[in-house]
Amino acid sequence: MAKRVAVVGAGVSGLASIKCCLEEGLQPTCFERSDNLGGLWRFTTKVCSVTKRPDFTVTGQWEVVTLCEGKQEATIFDAVMVCTGFLTDPYLPLDSFPGIHTFKGQYFHSRQYKYPDLFKDKRVLVIGVGNSGTDIAVEASHVAKKVFLSTTAGAWVRSRVCDSGLPWDMVFMTRFLNMIRNSLPTPIVSWWMARKMNSWFDHANYGLVPEDRTQLKEFVLNDELPGRITTGKVLIKPSIKEVKENSVIFNNTPKEEPVDIIVLATGYTFAFPFLDESVVKVEDGQASLYKYIFPAHLQKPTLAVIGLIKPLGSMIPTGEMQARWAVRVLKGVNKLPPASVMIEEVNARKENRPSGFGLCYCKALQSDYITYIDDLLTSINAKPNLFSMLLTDPRLALTIFFGPCTPYQFRLTGPGRWEGARDAILTQWDRTLKATKTRVVQESPSPFASFLKLFSLLALLGAIFLIFL
Repeated sequence: MAKRVAVVGAGVSGLASIKCCLEEGLQPTCFERSDNLGGLWRFTTKVCSVTKRPDFTVTGQWEVVTLCEGKQEATIFDAVMVCTGFLTDPYLPLDSFPGIHTFKGQYFHSRQYKYPDLFKDKRVLVIGVGNSGTDIAVEASHVAKKVFLSTTAGAWVRSRVCDSGLPWDMVFMTRFLNMIRNSLPTPIVSWWMARKMNSWFDHANYGLVPEDRTQLKEFVLNDELPGRITTGKVLIKPSIKEVKENSVIFNNTPKEEPVDIIVLATGYTFAFPFLDESVVKVEDGQASLYKYIFPAHLQKPTLAVIGLIKPLGSMIPTGEMQARWAVRVLKGVNKLPPASVMIEEVNARKENRPSGFGLCYCKALQSDYITYIDDLLTSINAKPNLFSMLLTDPRLALTIFFGPCTPYQFRLTGPGRWEGARDAILTQWDRTLKATKTRVVQESPSPFASFLKLFSLLALLGAIFLIFL
């Protein structure tokens, strides 16, 4: 009989977990407290508690108590996948904004924002330069009377498209560039990163340059923000000194600025209220999880946390890769190392000691996307072997190494192998550019361009020789 798995949460990580369970012949049941997506759906169902069964040391089973339409129900599962993520509870540090309780206007967390209509002809203050804060400020600037965007530490802002109008992540996220970044000292990588970010616009001139340029902070992706700033539609301001009844005072600027609405784009916290702290304990914004997934101290590895990570890359394939490995552990196909080894790794990660090379992933839950994914792929024998591939399929090997690290690469070999992965990798740029090529343009051949391509090919072959041989 297939093992029954409880999947808590029907976000992207929950859906990936359901899919991976089905691929491995497990029986998932998804519990989702809202009325949106789910697996073997149980909508508007709140998970009250997930506790070990009395015979847990033998069976590894869990009792899941749920609440639906006022009725509680207890169900026994062989395993549990917690997919509630880290964007669950809005973080509202109201004590950081003296006087906000006397504010006569409207203030709310960015999670409550839906449409910009409420900003029409209003003076709006958005606190927090993250992706949510900048998106809301830009949208508000099209209808509001005035928009302030307040930041304490600044941030790197970049467009979704980069050189030659290509998607920035497909250019930035390659195995070749990742290897180069991780091989260079952190100060050099930080300098290179700042130079690259400022090539679009000088962040210092726009009041956005990060105070700490060594520790990596999530990039802000927004194509419109620089234009809204230059036209005066969005005004970048420092942190808040004081909130008054109908205005605010910013630090280092004594002038009072009238404000009607305050949006707190101040992020989120996470917790697992349905789990006892003896199972998963949250401290300093992270949990004691091996590979960000498994509690290291459990006698039976039958509980996995999926999606509790902030990779410098796409969260969707990261969550799916976590789920692929986790379900094989839950099924018993893959084994975890001894508890002592897992605990040692967890403690080392909590210390957040920078290596001195590459980008500095020193904030809670941060991880190098490609390095982390490769680690999980190795665990299930699904990491592509570029050395042997260079001999048998050099075109594919070169495309994988120098081209975008797209999730097709994770399906080339091992469990979950997809026959179409090779062709998908070799044709990925065709699909990427097809959407923009709605008018065919005849390009005249250039002798210099042909020479440059030949030179680039020779340089490429030289780099391959140095890297692989």
